[in-house]
Amino acid sequence: MREIGIGLLGLGTIAGQVALVIQERGATLAGQTGIMPVLRRVKVLPVDLERPQAQALGDLVTTDDNEFWATPGVDIIIELIGGEHPALEYQERALRAGKHVVTANKEVIAKHGVDLLTLAGERGLHLRYEAAVGGGMPLIAPLERDLVANRINGIYAIINGTTNYILSRMSQDEVGFAEVLSQAQKLGYAEANPKNDIEGIDAAYKLAIMATLAFRSEVRPEQIFCEGIARLTAQDFRYARELGYAIKLLAIAKQSEAGIEARVHPVFVPGDGFLAQVNGVFNAVQIDGDLTGQVTVSGKGAGSLPTSSAVVADVLAIGRDMAVPTKIPAFIGKAGCGVIPMSEVITRYYIRLSAADQPGILAQIAHTLGAHNISIASAIQKQADTRSQVAEIVIMTHPACEQEMQRALSELQGLPGVREIGNFVRIED
Repeated sequence: MREIGIGLLGLGTIAGQVALVIQERGATLAGQTGIMPVLRRVKVLPVDLERPQAQALGDLVTTDDNEFWATPGVDIIIELIGGEHPALEYQERALRAGKHVVTANKEVIAKHGVDLLTLAGERGLHLRYEAAVGGGMPLIAPLERDLVANRINGIYAIINGTTNYILSRMSQDEVGFAEVLSQAQKLGYAEANPKNDIEGIDAAYKLAIMATLAFRSEVRPEQIFCEGIARLTAQDFRYARELGYAIKLLAIAKQSEAGIEARVHPVFVPGDGFLAQVNGVFNAVQIDGDLTGQVTVSGKGAGSLPTSSAVVADVLAIGRDMAVPTKIPAFIGKAGCGVIPMSEVITRYYIRLSAADQPGILAQIAHTLGAHNISIASAIQKQADTRSQVAEIVIMTHPACEQEMQRALSELQGLPGVREIGNFVRIED
């Protein structure tokens, strides 16, 4: 049996669960793996000292940085404080001090992962972050190891449980965004400030990590097009069902000779496809490899239990590797494979608009779209208001360029007969 000393940064919901697993299951894990994780020190904020678990941990808890870093016998630092700073500085300090690092911090890994992996490799240390993307869902290890012989052509991911819960409720119960968001907050599925979730920022961090690994080329969060879910209405879900689709917030990364597509936004997905059936707080990721074909992973992407599972698994993996020291390479990526601007992306579109219920208006709309090389696949006119003489028109297009679509939408808005562009959503078949 090999003892592995642990220094834990943080004692929030996830960190508290990790501490509990290490303490209560340490002996069991040692019997199963030959690795005995031992909690040596826990660094907390002064306000955390009143937590029952902090009091239960007794002398293991400190609020003093110097005391924490001077603790002897620490092999691995687990960083679970969240946010970019000071988490980044703590990870760098640990690596420079010769400590392996395990983290669930998606923001730090998305923004600084390549630099941190390079630093770790230079010092012969491990930096593991399985919990940063899908909680307990195994995603990082397969991309690093199991699928490495593949050329990964695409990643399609429902990777934020909060938005998936909201969209599932909006679809099933035909209720508005604001009402479902409020319910999600009361249930604890959404934060008091849900910006990172509902605007797609959280999903973009996770996509940056997966795309960087899958394509062996650094993809940074600021290179990812990001659009949230607040514009969606009950009408969009109703039309999606009629047309044979569901609406999901999808994180998409594709690789081609032209470069890498990386985008997060609401998407019409086929109603009979797997992703359309992933509801509630569940996540799912489809990875398209040239050798394996489509590989799908699904499960709860957040929460203290699944996340602690991934964190402790990373600790044990490092413990096994420490028993047989090997040279750890720095991050190896290829140059010259940039991220394609969103304006150059080609996809299909759903457009919902209201227009005057009069002869020729559909022809004007078709002419405007055609002038921008946008071909209509189908068009339906519904819900004519006889008093105001306004009809709702829903259009599905063939593949078109994003830049041309944006220009066409701007021109459509200016047509005399068009009252409003209700919404437009991209389609992934």
